[in-house]
Amino acid sequence: MSDRFFLNEFPDFVAENSEEIIDESSLLKLLALPYPSISERFKGAALELTQSIVRETWGRSGRRVNDFTLYTGVLGTAFLLFKAYLVTNNGSNLSVCSEIVRACDSASPGSRSRATFICGRAGVCALGAVVAKHCGDDRSLAYYLNQFREIKLPRDIPNELLYGRAGFLWACSFLNQHLGANTVPSSHISVVVKQVIDEGRRLSRKGPCPLMYEWHGKKYWGAAHGLAGILHVLMDMELKPDEVEDVKGTLNYMIQNRFPSGNYPSSEGRDSDQLVHWCHGAPGVALTLAKAAKVFGDEKFVQVALEAGEVVWNRGLLKRVGICHGISGNAYVFLALYRLTGDVKFLYQAKAFTCFLLDRAIKLISEGEMHGGDRPYSLFEGIGGMAYLLLDMIEPSQARFPAYEL
Repeated sequence: MSDRFFLNEFPDFVAENSEEIIDESSLLKLLALPYPSISERFKGAALELTQSIVRETWGRSGRRVNDFTLYTGVLGTAFLLFKAYLVTNNGSNLSVCSEIVRACDSASPGSRSRATFICGRAGVCALGAVVAKHCGDDRSLAYYLNQFREIKLPRDIPNELLYGRAGFLWACSFLNQHLGANTVPSSHISVVVKQVIDEGRRLSRKGPCPLMYEWHGKKYWGAAHGLAGILHVLMDMELKPDEVEDVKGTLNYMIQNRFPSGNYPSSEGRDSDQLVHWCHGAPGVALTLAKAAKVFGDEKFVQVALEAGEVVWNRGLLKRVGICHGISGNAYVFLALYRLTGDVKFLYQAKAFTCFLLDRAIKLISEGEMHGGDRPYSLFEGIGGMAYLLLDMIEPSQARFPAYEL
C-alpha cells in the first residue's frame, strides 16, 4: 500500500444481487446490495452522521461561532443540514440550518474582504438567502441579498476558488440557480469575469497557455487554488468567443502537459506525481474536463475526463476521509462521469468508494489508519464531507460536488 492511498482491490464490477441472503459485514457483499437497499443504508448513515456533526460543531460549542466558513467552519454544518432538508423535507433540519447561518452572519461582518462562497462572507449571504427562501422568510431573504450586494472585491484579490474572484462568481451562480436568473445581474457578474480573463491573459504573457494565474507566488493547476477551479467557474459564465477559445486552449495546455500516468501537476513545472485530490491533481481536473465535455460538446474532453477518472480509480482510495483531499471528494469524479456517459460502470465505482467509507472509515480513523481531518467534523476536511456524499448517493444522478458543481 502507498503511504497516500489504500490499494484498490475492488473487482472491475460487482453485480447487484437481491436474491441471496447477504452478510452485510463483508464490504464486497455490501457493495452487491441492490440499489434501493444500499440507498437506505446510505440515508440512515448520513442522517446519523449529520446529527453527530451538529452536536459536535453546534451543540457542544454552546452555539458560538469560532470559524464561520463553509470549508472548515460551522457554515459547512449548515450546508450539510440544507442538503439533508432537500433529501428528507424535514423542517427541523432547515430550522437549525437557518439558526446557524444567522450566527455566522453575526460572526462574519468584519470579513467582507473574504468574498468567496467556500471561505468568505459571500457563502454566508448566499446560503442565507436561499435558506430564507425555503423558509418563506421574505424579510431575511431581502436582508441577505442586500448584504451580498454590499460585498466589495479588493483590488488585490486573487482569482482562485477558495479566496478569490472565482469563489465570488460561484456564489453569484448559486444565487441565480436557486433564486432565479439575474438575482445577481449579469452586468455585475461580467465585470468580475472580465477581471479574471484579463488577469489570466496578463500573467500568461503570450506563453503557450492562454490563461495563467498565481496564488502565493505559485501557478497552481488544481481546483482549490488554480486553473481547474477557475476554468470550472468560467464555464458557467457568459463568455465572448475569444474568451471561450482561451478557456479551451488552457484546458488543452493542461492535457498536453499532464504526467505520463494521466495525473495532473499541482502547479506549473511541478514534477512530483503524488497528489490525487480534488484540490490538487486528477480529481479536480476530471470534474472540470467532464464539465467541458458537456459545455463544449467535444468528444476529446470526454476521453481525457475518462482517463483522469482511471487515475482516481487506481490511486484515489486515499487514506483521508474528506472531500477536499480524501475519498469522499474523489467519489464525485465517478458520479460526474456517470452523469456524462450514463455508463453504470461509473455508478459502481462511486458506490465502491462510498461503501468503503460506510464499512471502514470510522474504524480506520479510530485506529489511526485514516486521517479524519484537522477539523474532523468539517465539510471539506472531515466526516461532514462523507455525510454529504452519503446523502448524494441516495439519488446519484442528482449528485453534485458541494460548493463546486452546480
